Amino acid sequence: MGLHRFKPLPSGRMGILWTLATIRDAALIEFGCMGHMLYSGVTLKRAGVHDACKLYSTHIDETDIALGGTERLNHTIAAVIQRDQPRVIFLLPSSIPEVIGTDILALCEELQPEYPGVRLLPFGYGGFDVSQHRGVQEALLLLAKTLPLAMKRTPQPTFNIIGSCADLFRFQADAGELVRIMKGAFGMKPLCVLTSDTAIADIENLGGAHVNLVIRREGEPTARHLRERFGTPYLAGRPYGIDGTMRWLEEIAQISGLTADDAFLNAEREFSRRQLAPVMPSFRNIVHAHPEEAVLALGGHADVVRGILSFGCGELALIKGSCWCDCPDMGDADIPYFSEDEWTKAVQAHKKGYLMASGEALAWTGRNPELQIANPDTKWRLHPYEPPLVGFRGAVQLANLWINEDCQKV
Repeated sequence: MGLHRFKPLPSGRMGILWTLATIRDAALIEFGCMGHMLYSGVTLKRAGVHDACKLYSTHIDETDIALGGTERLNHTIAAVIQRDQPRVIFLLPSSIPEVIGTDILALCEELQPEYPGVRLLPFGYGGFDVSQHRGVQEALLLLAKTLPLAMKRTPQPTFNIIGSCADLFRFQADAGELVRIMKGAFGMKPLCVLTSDTAIADIENLGGAHVNLVIRREGEPTARHLRERFGTPYLAGRPYGIDGTMRWLEEIAQISGLTADDAFLNAEREFSRRQLAPVMPSFRNIVHAHPEEAVLALGGHADVVRGILSFGCGELALIKGSCWCDCPDMGDADIPYFSEDEWTKAVQAHKKGYLMASGEALAWTGRNPELQIANPDTKWRLHPYEPPLVGFRGAVQLANLWINEDCQKV
């Protein structure tokens, strides 16, 4: 691993941890150094993850490393089952067991008969050769392959959200807005919000949904698997802006065969437009009279960047500036991946206009922290009730942030 001024690209282990840590009625045991889980636990609490998956670390010492001992893991599993009685225990290797070749899968198969009432579910990708986003993808897919039960669709239309994980900024608020919109537009309730608001029983019921909403591309392999097994159609994408949200709901209606409530949609659209109406002349004036102030620069998860860009530069006619994503595997010509050297140069070069990036980048450059759209974060997020960035309410929130940024410059 090279030297970094800021946080390096998180590993696959971190992506798995952030995906699993929000699941209730489960425990996660990391076979690795004690400090890993202590630090991760604090990070999750700062992100607003409480009373969910129980997190443990076995700790390992030189003898375990040299001789390949796994007795600590065996004892930890027994103690966790006695203490918490979880329905599922996730087993996660850290980098050291991964490097020395500890076979967590074989160990789980050996121990499983001793605990018939608890599912032992091992995960890989504990090394540094896989990024956070691949870890999220593999964790979501393994959950969908192993835990859902065979079932028919629910009598009343329901849906799942796939990809709402704790590594995304404002993940709880965004999921809440999607749940609100789906209830109003189609009268649908969620079976499972995978994984930011879910329990083991919810994951077992994944197959009963009428449609799966994939809000990050890492969830598409999971949605394809569920479509093959249960025949569940899915829609991939995050709804941003008023028009963007309307198109998203129209696509859901098409793939699900359901009819949206026009009264709800019209009311939401018109109310959002009335809220934006007072500032639309200001946006038009900025674009035409001060175009350098209308430049929108974005850095974060590729799907978040693309969605906010479509609203800001589409519906509000802002001017596209430097845009980048935080995953090497997601970069393309429109939204490339920027390394630390590249994004630091980009944010330093962005002197005017709107800069929306990680809390870390905004703090370093002394920019408005309210324009954060990505992690790493610099604040505590103790509750899930902040305004969302997606959906109808997200459109108003984004416009509110941008217009007030202009007010601060005056």
